[in-house]
Amino acid sequence: MHSYLLMPGELSDRPDSWIMADSHSRIFWVIKLTGRPGRDEKPLYEAIIDAQKLAFAPLSFHAALALRDLGILATLAECRPEGLTAERIAQLTRLPVYGVKVLLEAGVVCDLVALEEERFHLRQLGLLVLRDTMTRVNMDFAADVCYRGMAHLRETVTSGKPVGLSELGSWKTIYEGLTQLPPQVQQSWLAFDHYYSDAMFPNALPLVFAARPRRLLDVGANTGKFSLACLEHDSQVNVSLLDFPGQLAIARQAIAAKGHAARASYHPIDFLDASLEFPRDQDAIWMSQFLDCFGEDEIVSILERARRALAPRGRIYIVDTYWDNQEHAAARLVLSMTSLYFACLANGNSKMYRSDDMRACVQRAGLQIERELERFSASHTMFVCRAA
Repeated sequence: MHSYLLMPGELSDRPDSWIMADSHSRIFWVIKLTGRPGRDEKPLYEAIIDAQKLAFAPLSFHAALALRDLGILATLAECRPEGLTAERIAQLTRLPVYGVKVLLEAGVVCDLVALEEERFHLRQLGLLVLRDTMTRVNMDFAADVCYRGMAHLRETVTSGKPVGLSELGSWKTIYEGLTQLPPQVQQSWLAFDHYYSDAMFPNALPLVFAARPRRLLDVGANTGKFSLACLEHDSQVNVSLLDFPGQLAIARQAIAAKGHAARASYHPIDFLDASLEFPRDQDAIWMSQFLDCFGEDEIVSILERARRALAPRGRIYIVDTYWDNQEHAAARLVLSMTSLYFACLANGNSKMYRSDDMRACVQRAGLQIERELERFSASHTMFVCRAA
């Protein structure tokens, strides 16, 4: 697509051009199409609007965040459906009128609020930004964890390293420094991680414990939420937790507080060190939203060590959210954007995988998928694997 200027009287009537008129300067922009649009292309006018939304996306994001965090959206929500003037909102929020007007007007063009007869009203999108848990978790993660680092994405792509991580710390991967992140950053990271995992536990536990495992290995245990759920689900199981020392310290504290310290053991590990083996004779090995934190060769190495750690009748349970195995467009969008975080901030070589990519890694590691449970819980797929 190319654009060029025409003065009045020079307007093209060709069907491959779209004309925009500037009523002030009397200058006309002609947008000339040079490619073949796809079958599902939007009308060009809508695509131009979308392009401007994308161009100003960082600004509109922060406008939405400010409208939420300064209490403007909440104030509007309390006064539905009557609406409020900008001056009244400024009084109620104790904010300057100028700043309130600037944010509200940005909110109008971003469809967060509507303006009718000098009164502002909360729209559906604004209500989602205010009250929808997934939207809040994602916005906090983007703002606190990702925002500054993502400016390094081009350098990340060309170097294959998580260059954006330098905005948070000097670690090789974000996982090494997770417990050292500033409190707000750590809180948003954990909220994001747990939102997309914890709700799946009630559906996963009966599947894992159907074979009554006595020894379970939680690989990438993080803060121990799944391990704790296992210990409370079955009073006979013993759980071993693998992760970085900082994460294990948090898990140990949480498990001890619930009175399960005697049935839990902790094994600090750097998963990138292929010489470090896992505790042996495990009846069940659990990996939830863990393998997508690694490159494919690293995944194979981890799975090979997991295979060697299995008891003769043991099984490996791989739970992940594959972007090609989602029912809803919102889920696919979240997963694709999370891949950018993995590249730029997490470690520089991981992503949200296609399901076939993970199947190939499983096979390379000498494992066989015995059962495949597609979307057994919302967006999650479970592979139940045994030694091939």
